[in-house]
Amino acid sequence: MTTITQPTKAAAVNPLKLSSPLGASLAFLGLKGMIPLFHGSQGCTAFAKVILVRHFREAIPLSTTAMTEVSSILGGEDNVFTAILTLAEKAKPDVLGLLTTGLTETRGDDMQRILKTFRSEHPELDWLPIISVSTPDYKGAMQDGYAATVEQIVTTDYGVLAESEDSIPSSDRKARVTILAGSLLGPGDVEEVKSIVEAFGLTAVMVPDLSGSMDGHLDDGFNSVTTGGTTLDDLRRLGESSFTIAIGESMRKSAVALKQKFGTNYEVFPRLNGLQAMDRLVLRLSKIVHSRQDAHFVQPYEVPSQFNRQRRQLQDAMLDTHFYFGRKRISLALEPDLLYQTSWLLHEMGAEIHAAVTTTKSPLLENLPIENVTIGDLEDFENLAVGSDLLIANSHGRAIAQRLNVPLYRMGYPIFDRFGNGHRCLTGYRGTIQFLMDLGNLFIEAEESQINH
Repeated sequence: MTTITQPTKAAAVNPLKLSSPLGASLAFLGLKGMIPLFHGSQGCTAFAKVILVRHFREAIPLSTTAMTEVSSILGGEDNVFTAILTLAEKAKPDVLGLLTTGLTETRGDDMQRILKTFRSEHPELDWLPIISVSTPDYKGAMQDGYAATVEQIVTTDYGVLAESEDSIPSSDRKARVTILAGSLLGPGDVEEVKSIVEAFGLTAVMVPDLSGSMDGHLDDGFNSVTTGGTTLDDLRRLGESSFTIAIGESMRKSAVALKQKFGTNYEVFPRLNGLQAMDRLVLRLSKIVHSRQDAHFVQPYEVPSQFNRQRRQLQDAMLDTHFYFGRKRISLALEPDLLYQTSWLLHEMGAEIHAAVTTTKSPLLENLPIENVTIGDLEDFENLAVGSDLLIANSHGRAIAQRLNVPLYRMGYPIFDRFGNGHRCLTGYRGTIQFLMDLGNLFIEAEESQINH
Protein backbone atom coordinates (compact mmCIF):
# COMPACT_ATOMS: atom_id res chain seq x y z
CA MET A 1 0.00 0.00 0.00
CA THR A 2 1.28 3.44 -0.94
CA THR A 3 1.90 5.90 1.88
CA ILE A 4 0.33 9.32 1.33
CA THR A 5 2.36 12.31 2.55
CA GLN A 6 1.01 15.84 2.81
CA PRO A 7 3.57 18.54 3.70
CA THR A 8 2.59 21.04 6.38
CA LYS A 9 4.04 24.11 4.71
CA ALA A 10 2.27 27.38 5.43
CA ALA A 11 1.91 28.14 1.73
CA ALA A 12 2.27 26.46 -1.64
CA VAL A 13 5.51 27.27 -3.44
CA ASN A 14 5.26 27.07 -7.21
CA PRO A 15 1.73 25.58 -7.09
CA LEU A 16 0.89 22.42 -8.99
CA LYS A 17 -2.86 22.23 -8.46
CA LEU A 18 -5.42 24.26 -10.34
CA SER A 19 -8.60 25.54 -8.75
CA SER A 20 -11.87 23.69 -8.37
CA PRO A 21 -13.83 26.35 -10.34
CA LEU A 22 -11.49 25.86 -13.30
CA GLY A 23 -12.25 22.13 -13.30
CA ALA A 24 -15.96 22.90 -13.08
CA SER A 25 -15.80 25.27 -16.04
CA LEU A 26 -13.94 22.65 -18.09
CA ALA A 27 -16.69 20.10 -17.43
CA PHE A 28 -19.38 22.65 -18.32
CA LEU A 29 -17.60 23.38 -21.60
CA GLY A 30 -18.35 19.81 -22.66
CA LEU A 31 -22.06 20.65 -23.00
CA LYS A 32 -23.48 22.11 -26.22
CA GLY A 33 -24.95 25.60 -26.12
CA MET A 34 -23.36 26.23 -22.72
CA ILE A 35 -21.73 29.24 -21.12
CA PRO A 36 -20.29 28.79 -17.60
CA LEU A 37 -21.14 31.62 -15.21
CA PHE A 38 -18.69 32.28 -12.36
CA HIS A 39 -20.34 33.77 -9.28
CA GLY A 40 -17.47 35.87 -8.04
CA SER A 41 -15.19 38.73 -8.98
CA GLN A 42 -13.94 39.32 -12.51
CA GLY A 43 -10.48 38.15 -11.48
CA CYS A 44 -11.78 34.68 -10.56
CA THR A 45 -13.11 34.22 -14.09
CA ALA A 46 -10.08 35.79 -15.77
CA PHE A 47 -7.74 33.32 -14.04
CA ALA A 48 -9.59 30.30 -15.44
CA LYS A 49 -10.07 31.89 -18.85
CA VAL A 50 -6.38 32.65 -19.31
CA ILE A 51 -5.35 29.09 -18.44
CA LEU A 52 -7.94 27.49 -20.75
CA VAL A 53 -7.21 29.88 -23.63
CA ARG A 54 -3.46 29.24 -23.40
CA HIS A 55 -3.98 25.47 -23.19
CA PHE A 56 -6.47 25.05 -26.05
CA ARG A 57 -5.56 28.20 -28.05
CA GLU A 58 -9.26 28.78 -28.62
CA ALA A 59 -11.82 31.38 -27.63
CA ILE A 60 -13.37 30.17 -24.36
CA PRO A 61 -16.92 31.29 -23.47
CA LEU A 62 -16.92 32.22 -19.77
CA SER A 63 -18.95 34.85 -17.93
CA THR A 64 -18.99 36.34 -14.45
CA THR A 65 -21.40 37.97 -11.99
CA ALA A 66 -18.67 40.61 -11.48
CA MET A 67 -18.88 40.98 -7.71
CA THR A 68 -17.53 44.27 -6.38
CA GLU A 69 -16.50 45.39 -2.91
CA VAL A 70 -20.04 46.55 -2.16
CA SER A 71 -21.83 43.43 -3.42
CA SER A 72 -19.30 41.25 -1.60
CA ILE A 73 -20.48 42.83 1.66
CA LEU A 74 -24.19 43.29 0.99
CA GLY A 75 -24.72 40.12 -1.03
CA GLY A 76 -24.52 39.07 -4.68
CA GLU A 77 -28.13 38.05 -5.34
CA ASP A 78 -28.77 41.00 -7.68
CA ASN A 79 -25.55 40.24 -9.55
CA VAL A 80 -26.68 36.65 -10.18
CA PHE A 81 -30.11 37.80 -11.39
CA THR A 82 -28.62 40.40 -13.73
CA ALA A 83 -26.03 38.00 -15.13
CA ILE A 84 -28.55 35.25 -15.90
CA LEU A 85 -31.01 37.67 -17.52
CA THR A 86 -28.24 39.25 -19.62
CA LEU A 87 -26.86 35.91 -20.79
CA ALA A 88 -30.33 34.58 -21.61
CA GLU A 89 -30.97 37.65 -23.77
CA LYS A 90 -27.56 38.10 -25.40
CA ALA A 91 -25.93 34.66 -25.54
CA LYS A 92 -29.13 32.58 -25.79
CA PRO A 93 -27.64 29.42 -24.23
CA ASP A 94 -29.35 26.02 -24.27
CA VAL A 95 -28.16 25.43 -20.73
CA LEU A 96 -26.39 27.58 -18.16
CA GLY A 97 -23.72 26.47 -15.70
CA LEU A 98 -23.54 28.45 -12.45
CA LEU A 99 -20.50 27.84 -10.26
CA THR A 100 -19.27 29.49 -7.10
CA THR A 101 -15.82 30.78 -6.23
CA GLY A 102 -13.85 31.34 -3.04
CA LEU A 103 -15.23 34.86 -2.63
CA THR A 104 -18.91 33.91 -2.63
CA GLU A 105 -18.37 30.67 -0.73
CA THR A 106 -16.53 32.52 2.02
CA ARG A 107 -19.31 35.08 2.20
CA GLY A 108 -21.84 32.25 2.41
CA ASP A 109 -24.22 33.03 -0.46
CA ASP A 110 -27.10 30.53 -0.44
CA MET A 111 -27.17 29.58 -4.11
CA GLN A 112 -30.16 27.25 -3.85
CA ARG A 113 -32.25 30.00 -2.26
CA ILE A 114 -31.05 32.53 -4.83
CA LEU A 115 -31.99 30.25 -7.73
CA LYS A 116 -35.36 29.44 -6.15
CA THR A 117 -36.09 33.14 -5.83
CA PHE A 118 -34.96 33.74 -9.41
CA ARG A 119 -37.27 31.02 -10.70
CA SER A 120 -40.24 32.47 -8.84
CA GLU A 121 -39.58 36.01 -10.09
CA HIS A 122 -38.75 35.07 -13.69
CA PRO A 123 -41.05 32.24 -14.82
CA GLU A 124 -40.43 33.30 -18.44
CA LEU A 125 -37.04 31.55 -18.16
CA ASP A 126 -38.37 28.23 -16.92
CA TRP A 127 -37.20 26.76 -20.24
CA LEU A 128 -33.54 27.47 -19.36
CA PRO A 129 -31.87 24.68 -17.34
CA ILE A 130 -29.43 26.09 -14.78
CA ILE A 131 -26.88 23.66 -13.33
CA SER A 132 -25.53 24.94 -10.03
CA VAL A 133 -22.39 23.54 -8.41
CA SER A 134 -20.42 24.52 -5.31
CA THR A 135 -16.72 24.95 -6.14
CA PRO A 136 -14.80 27.07 -3.61
CA ASP A 137 -11.23 27.83 -4.71
CA TYR A 138 -9.84 26.88 -1.32
CA LYS A 139 -11.25 23.35 -1.33
CA GLY A 140 -10.04 20.55 -3.58
CA ALA A 141 -8.33 20.81 -6.94
CA MET A 142 -9.28 20.85 -10.59
CA GLN A 143 -10.27 17.17 -10.59
CA ASP A 144 -12.60 17.72 -7.62
CA GLY A 145 -14.41 20.62 -9.28
CA TYR A 146 -14.71 18.68 -12.52
CA ALA A 147 -16.12 15.61 -10.77
CA ALA A 148 -18.59 17.63 -8.68
CA THR A 149 -19.85 19.32 -11.84
CA VAL A 150 -20.36 16.07 -13.72
CA GLU A 151 -22.36 14.76 -10.76
CA GLN A 152 -24.59 17.84 -10.90
CA ILE A 153 -24.94 17.50 -14.68
CA VAL A 154 -26.27 13.94 -14.49
CA THR A 155 -28.57 14.58 -11.51
CA THR A 156 -30.20 17.81 -12.74
CA ASP A 157 -33.78 17.50 -14.01
CA TYR A 158 -33.99 18.73 -17.62
CA GLY A 159 -37.62 17.87 -18.23
CA VAL A 160 -38.97 15.29 -20.66
CA LEU A 161 -38.10 14.94 -24.32
CA ALA A 162 -40.92 16.05 -26.59
CA GLU A 163 -42.31 13.25 -28.76
CA SER A 164 -41.70 15.26 -31.93
CA GLU A 165 -37.99 15.45 -31.08
CA ASP A 166 -37.48 11.71 -31.41
CA SER A 167 -39.11 10.10 -34.43
CA ILE A 168 -36.99 6.94 -34.48
CA PRO A 169 -38.96 3.86 -33.35
CA SER A 170 -37.58 2.33 -30.17
CA SER A 171 -37.09 -1.00 -31.96
CA ASP A 172 -34.74 0.63 -34.48
CA ARG A 173 -32.63 2.59 -32.01
CA LYS A 174 -29.08 1.58 -31.21
CA ALA A 175 -28.34 0.72 -27.61
CA ARG A 176 -27.23 3.84 -25.77
CA VAL A 177 -24.24 3.73 -23.43
CA THR A 178 -23.44 6.66 -21.14
CA ILE A 179 -19.72 7.39 -20.93
CA LEU A 180 -18.70 9.56 -17.98
CA ALA A 181 -15.48 11.12 -19.23
CA GLY A 182 -13.19 12.03 -16.33
CA SER A 183 -10.82 14.99 -16.28
CA LEU A 184 -7.94 12.71 -17.30
CA LEU A 185 -9.40 12.63 -20.84
CA GLY A 186 -8.69 15.48 -23.23
CA PRO A 187 -10.79 16.18 -26.34
CA GLY A 188 -8.74 13.77 -28.45
CA ASP A 189 -9.12 11.03 -25.84
CA VAL A 190 -12.88 11.57 -25.70
CA GLU A 191 -13.08 11.30 -29.48
CA GLU A 192 -11.14 8.03 -29.41
CA VAL A 193 -13.36 6.52 -26.70
CA LYS A 194 -16.44 7.57 -28.63
CA SER A 195 -15.17 5.90 -31.82
CA ILE A 196 -14.37 2.69 -29.91
CA VAL A 197 -17.88 2.48 -28.45
CA GLU A 198 -19.54 3.28 -31.77
CA ALA A 199 -17.48 0.62 -33.55
CA PHE A 200 -19.52 -1.93 -31.57
CA GLY A 201 -22.74 -0.54 -33.04
CA LEU A 202 -23.61 1.33 -29.85
CA THR A 203 -24.56 4.98 -29.37
CA ALA A 204 -22.02 6.69 -27.12
CA VAL A 205 -23.46 9.45 -24.94
CA MET A 206 -20.36 11.26 -23.69
CA VAL A 207 -20.82 13.34 -20.53
CA PRO A 208 -19.17 15.77 -20.87
CA ASP A 209 -18.10 15.71 -24.53
CA LEU A 210 -15.06 17.96 -24.94
CA SER A 211 -14.40 16.49 -28.39
CA GLY A 212 -17.25 18.54 -29.82
CA SER A 213 -16.38 21.85 -28.20
CA MET A 214 -12.67 22.00 -27.34
CA ASP A 215 -11.26 20.10 -30.34
CA GLY A 216 -10.12 23.22 -32.19
CA HIS A 217 -12.28 23.90 -35.23
CA LEU A 218 -13.36 26.95 -37.17
CA ASP A 219 -17.01 27.97 -37.06
CA ASP A 220 -18.86 30.11 -39.57
CA GLY A 221 -19.00 33.03 -37.19
CA PHE A 222 -18.54 34.19 -33.61
CA ASN A 223 -20.31 32.15 -30.95
CA SER A 224 -20.85 33.24 -27.36
CA VAL A 225 -21.66 29.66 -26.29
CA THR A 226 -20.12 26.27 -27.00
CA THR A 227 -20.95 24.94 -30.46
CA GLY A 228 -20.50 21.25 -29.69
CA GLY A 229 -20.63 18.76 -26.88
CA THR A 230 -23.32 16.81 -25.05
CA THR A 231 -26.71 18.08 -26.20
CA LEU A 232 -29.66 18.93 -24.00
CA ASP A 233 -31.61 16.11 -25.66
CA ASP A 234 -28.85 13.66 -24.68
CA LEU A 235 -29.09 14.81 -21.08
CA ARG A 236 -32.85 14.35 -21.10
CA ARG A 237 -32.40 10.81 -22.39
CA LEU A 238 -29.77 9.60 -19.92
CA GLY A 239 -32.37 7.26 -18.45
CA GLU A 240 -32.55 5.38 -21.78
CA SER A 241 -28.93 4.21 -21.57
CA SER A 242 -28.45 0.49 -21.06
CA PHE A 243 -25.13 0.87 -19.22
CA THR A 244 -22.81 3.48 -17.73
CA ILE A 245 -19.05 3.41 -18.21
CA ALA A 246 -17.18 5.73 -15.84
CA ILE A 247 -13.62 6.59 -16.89
CA GLY A 248 -11.59 7.70 -13.89
CA GLU A 249 -12.21 6.91 -10.22
CA SER A 250 -13.45 10.48 -9.73
CA MET A 251 -16.47 9.61 -11.90
CA ARG A 252 -17.69 6.90 -9.52
CA LYS A 253 -20.08 9.19 -7.62
CA SER A 254 -21.70 10.28 -10.88
CA ALA A 255 -22.11 6.64 -11.97
CA VAL A 256 -23.70 5.80 -8.62
CA ALA A 257 -26.03 8.80 -8.99
CA LEU A 258 -27.21 7.50 -12.38
CA LYS A 259 -27.71 4.06 -10.84
CA GLN A 260 -29.86 5.55 -8.08
CA LYS A 261 -31.80 7.79 -10.45
CA PHE A 262 -32.42 5.44 -13.37
CA GLY A 263 -31.28 2.00 -12.18
CA THR A 264 -28.52 1.92 -14.82
CA ASN A 265 -25.74 -0.56 -14.07
CA TYR A 266 -22.22 0.79 -14.29
CA GLU A 267 -18.55 -0.12 -14.28
CA VAL A 268 -15.65 2.15 -13.32
CA PHE A 269 -12.46 2.09 -15.38
CA PRO A 270 -9.70 3.81 -13.35
CA ARG A 271 -7.50 3.88 -16.44
CA LEU A 272 -7.88 3.43 -20.16
CA ASN A 273 -4.42 2.72 -21.51
CA GLY A 274 -2.30 -0.41 -21.76
CA LEU A 275 -3.29 -3.91 -22.82
CA GLN A 276 -5.13 -5.09 -19.73
CA ALA A 277 -7.23 -1.96 -19.25
CA MET A 278 -8.22 -1.76 -22.90
CA ASP A 279 -8.99 -5.48 -23.09
CA ARG A 280 -11.32 -4.99 -20.14
CA LEU A 281 -13.17 -2.16 -21.93
CA VAL A 282 -13.48 -4.14 -25.17
CA LEU A 283 -14.83 -7.13 -23.23
CA ARG A 284 -17.39 -4.94 -21.45
CA LEU A 285 -18.61 -3.43 -24.73
CA SER A 286 -18.85 -6.89 -26.27
CA LYS A 287 -20.92 -8.06 -23.29
CA ILE A 288 -23.29 -5.12 -23.70
CA VAL A 289 -23.84 -5.98 -27.36
CA HIS A 290 -24.24 -9.72 -26.78
CA SER A 291 -26.58 -9.30 -23.83
CA ARG A 292 -29.04 -7.69 -26.25
CA GLN A 293 -28.60 -10.29 -28.97
CA ASP A 294 -27.95 -13.43 -26.95
CA ALA A 295 -29.42 -13.27 -23.44
CA HIS A 296 -27.97 -16.67 -22.50
CA PHE A 297 -24.49 -15.94 -23.90
CA VAL A 298 -24.48 -19.08 -26.04
CA GLN A 299 -22.43 -17.46 -28.79
CA PRO A 300 -18.82 -16.43 -28.12
CA TYR A 301 -18.01 -12.74 -27.75
CA GLU A 302 -17.06 -10.94 -30.94
CA VAL A 303 -14.82 -7.92 -31.30
CA PRO A 304 -14.55 -5.69 -34.39
CA SER A 305 -11.49 -6.72 -36.39
CA GLN A 306 -9.95 -3.26 -36.16
CA PHE A 307 -9.30 -3.73 -32.44
CA ASN A 308 -7.55 -7.04 -32.95
CA ARG A 309 -5.19 -5.23 -35.30
CA GLN A 310 -4.73 -2.27 -32.96
CA ARG A 311 -3.99 -4.64 -30.09
CA ARG A 312 -1.28 -6.37 -32.12
CA GLN A 313 0.17 -2.99 -33.04
CA LEU A 314 0.31 -2.07 -29.35
CA GLN A 315 2.05 -5.35 -28.54
CA ASP A 316 4.65 -4.58 -31.19
CA ALA A 317 5.11 -1.04 -29.86
CA MET A 318 5.66 -2.40 -26.35
CA LEU A 319 8.21 -4.85 -27.70
CA ASP A 320 10.02 -2.13 -29.64
CA THR A 321 10.21 0.37 -26.79
CA HIS A 322 10.57 -1.70 -23.63
CA PHE A 323 14.38 -1.73 -23.90
CA TYR A 324 14.37 2.03 -23.38
CA PHE A 325 11.91 1.97 -20.47
CA GLY A 326 13.64 -0.71 -18.40
CA ARG A 327 14.90 0.65 -15.04
CA LYS A 328 14.32 4.27 -16.12
CA ARG A 329 13.52 6.51 -13.13
CA ILE A 330 10.49 8.64 -13.93
CA SER A 331 8.94 11.32 -11.71
CA LEU A 332 5.35 12.50 -12.16
CA ALA A 333 3.35 15.53 -11.00
CA LEU A 334 -0.27 15.02 -12.08
CA GLU A 335 -3.88 15.00 -10.90
CA PRO A 336 -4.78 11.69 -9.13
CA ASP A 337 -6.70 9.98 -11.98
CA LEU A 338 -4.06 10.89 -14.54
CA LEU A 339 -1.25 9.96 -12.14
CA TYR A 340 -2.75 6.51 -11.58
CA GLN A 341 -3.25 5.82 -15.28
CA THR A 342 0.22 6.98 -16.30
CA SER A 343 2.24 5.48 -13.46
CA TRP A 344 0.81 1.98 -13.86
CA LEU A 345 1.51 1.94 -17.60
CA LEU A 346 5.10 3.01 -16.96
CA HIS A 347 5.43 0.35 -14.28
CA GLU A 348 4.16 -2.30 -16.70
CA MET A 349 6.81 -1.17 -19.18
CA GLY A 350 9.58 -1.81 -16.66
CA ALA A 351 10.19 1.78 -15.55
CA GLU A 352 10.63 2.83 -11.91
CA ILE A 353 8.37 5.54 -10.48
CA HIS A 354 11.02 7.64 -8.79
CA ALA A 355 8.69 10.28 -7.32
CA ALA A 356 4.97 11.04 -7.46
CA VAL A 357 3.31 14.33 -6.51
CA THR A 358 -0.37 15.05 -6.87
CA THR A 359 -2.92 17.73 -6.03
CA THR A 360 -5.75 16.25 -3.97
CA LYS A 361 -6.92 13.15 -2.11
CA SER A 362 -8.22 10.08 -3.97
CA PRO A 363 -8.75 6.39 -3.14
CA LEU A 364 -6.40 5.59 -6.04
CA LEU A 365 -3.41 7.06 -4.23
CA GLU A 366 -3.25 4.05 -1.92
CA ASN A 367 -2.59 1.75 -4.86
CA LEU A 368 0.26 3.24 -6.87
CA PRO A 369 3.46 1.48 -8.00
CA ILE A 370 5.55 3.53 -5.56
CA GLU A 371 6.06 3.47 -1.80
CA ASN A 372 5.16 7.13 -1.22
CA VAL A 373 3.04 9.76 -2.97
CA THR A 374 3.03 13.42 -1.94
CA ILE A 375 0.06 15.78 -2.05
CA GLY A 376 2.05 18.94 -2.61
CA ASP A 377 3.41 21.52 -5.01
CA LEU A 378 6.12 21.80 -7.65
CA GLU A 379 8.71 22.70 -5.01
CA ASP A 380 8.12 19.29 -3.42
CA PHE A 381 8.27 17.76 -6.89
CA GLU A 382 11.64 19.33 -7.65
CA ASN A 383 13.14 18.14 -4.36
CA LEU A 384 11.86 14.59 -4.83
CA ALA A 385 12.70 14.32 -8.54
CA VAL A 386 16.47 14.67 -8.14
CA GLY A 387 18.09 11.70 -9.89
CA SER A 388 15.24 11.16 -12.37
CA ASP A 389 15.69 10.22 -16.02
CA LEU A 390 12.42 11.84 -17.07
CA LEU A 391 9.81 14.23 -15.66
CA ILE A 392 6.11 14.16 -16.53
CA ALA A 393 4.20 17.32 -15.58
CA ASN A 394 2.43 20.32 -17.06
CA SER A 395 4.29 23.18 -18.73
CA HIS A 396 5.18 24.69 -15.35
CA GLY A 397 7.61 21.79 -14.93
CA ARG A 398 9.80 23.13 -17.73
CA ALA A 399 12.04 25.22 -15.47
CA ILE A 400 12.46 22.27 -13.08
CA ALA A 401 13.49 20.01 -15.96
CA GLN A 402 16.06 22.59 -17.06
CA ARG A 403 17.53 22.89 -13.57
CA LEU A 404 17.70 19.10 -13.14
CA ASN A 405 18.94 18.68 -16.72
CA VAL A 406 16.42 15.95 -17.58
CA PRO A 407 13.75 15.76 -20.32
CA LEU A 408 10.17 16.86 -19.63
CA TYR A 409 7.11 15.16 -21.09
CA ARG A 410 4.19 17.56 -20.90
CA MET A 411 0.91 16.20 -19.57
CA GLY A 412 -2.11 17.59 -17.73
CA TYR A 413 -3.20 21.24 -17.46
CA PRO A 414 -1.97 23.70 -18.54
CA ILE A 415 0.25 22.98 -21.53
CA PHE A 416 0.93 26.39 -23.02
CA ASP A 417 4.18 25.81 -24.95
CA ARG A 418 3.02 23.06 -27.31
CA PHE A 419 0.38 22.93 -30.03
CA GLY A 420 -2.30 20.27 -30.47
CA ASN A 421 -3.78 19.91 -26.99
CA GLY A 422 -7.28 19.78 -28.44
CA HIS A 423 -6.38 16.77 -30.60
CA ARG A 424 -3.80 14.85 -28.60
CA CYS A 425 -4.83 11.28 -27.78
CA LEU A 426 -3.08 9.07 -25.22
CA THR A 427 -6.02 6.72 -24.57
CA GLY A 428 -7.01 3.40 -26.09
CA TYR A 429 -4.78 1.03 -28.03
CA ARG A 430 -3.71 3.74 -30.46
CA GLY A 431 -3.26 6.39 -27.79
CA THR A 432 -1.08 4.05 -25.73
CA ILE A 433 1.08 3.43 -28.80
CA GLN A 434 1.52 7.19 -29.25
CA PHE A 435 2.48 7.64 -25.60
CA LEU A 436 5.07 4.86 -25.71
CA MET A 437 6.57 6.22 -28.93
CA ASP A 438 6.72 9.76 -27.53
CA LEU A 439 8.59 8.66 -24.42
CA GLY A 440 10.78 6.21 -26.33
CA ASN A 441 11.91 9.03 -28.63
CA LEU A 442 12.72 11.21 -25.61
CA PHE A 443 14.89 8.45 -24.16
CA ILE A 444 16.70 8.00 -27.50
CA GLU A 445 17.40 11.73 -27.71
CA ALA A 446 18.67 11.77 -24.13
CA GLU A 447 21.06 8.89 -24.83
CA GLU A 448 22.35 10.53 -28.00
CA SER A 449 22.89 13.78 -26.13
CA GLN A 450 24.96 12.01 -23.48
CA ILE A 451 27.07 10.30 -26.14
CA ASN A 452 27.73 13.59 -27.96
CA HIS A 453 28.85 15.23 -24.72
